[in-house]
Amino acid sequence: MSTPDTRNLVEAALLGAGRPLNMAQLLSLFDPLEKVGEDEVLKALGDLERDFAGREIELKEVAGGWRVQTGSVAAERLAKLERFRPPRFSRALLESLAAIAYRQPITRAEIEELRGVRLSGHIMRTLMERNWIEVVGHRETPGRPALYGTTGDFMDYFGLKRLDDLPSAGEFASPEDAPAAAPPGSGSSDASGEQGAGLFDVGSDRSETAPAPD
Repeated sequence: MSTPDTRNLVEAALLGAGRPLNMAQLLSLFDPLEKVGEDEVLKALGDLERDFAGREIELKEVAGGWRVQTGSVAAERLAKLERFRPPRFSRALLESLAAIAYRQPITRAEIEELRGVRLSGHIMRTLMERNWIEVVGHRETPGRPALYGTTGDFMDYFGLKRLDDLPSAGEFASPEDAPAAAPPGSGSSDASGEQGAGLFDVGSDRSETAPAPD
């Protein structure tokens, strides 16, 4: 069991950070003279996880570290408040993101081939601006098209610790059948106030056209 001071400071940091905190960041909370190491911080995290059990607040480990977020029931109620309402994304954007997540590294042309429609520049700009995807290389074919992959921010936002934690492709492709991830709790939103929205939130589709035949 961790000391109360360690546990309380770790809890306060996670509640106030508004983003995941990794081990190095949590350790930086303590003066070297306090001699608080990784074992003590891990004990504090374990204590917090037990303290939150049965409450509508939970400790979640994601790729970027640990964050505190609301439980699923509370998230549904909080969604009634404008400030806590998660953003909704078009089906076209989510399908494109799914193609990248499951087939990475992948080119834009390969995304279009998978979806059967031309990929709008708006979708790629949105994914890049949110730092959910990045260029990870280039295909060694004529023109050397860019290869896209997902980022750590993508995994943090959608509550994933590793890519293996992605839901099945069938679930990803059926947003209406899958629950939204719980938005973070007190103070836990990103700079736009939207972190932690459901991976399967879908808004109205933007029109897209089928790719021109070769």
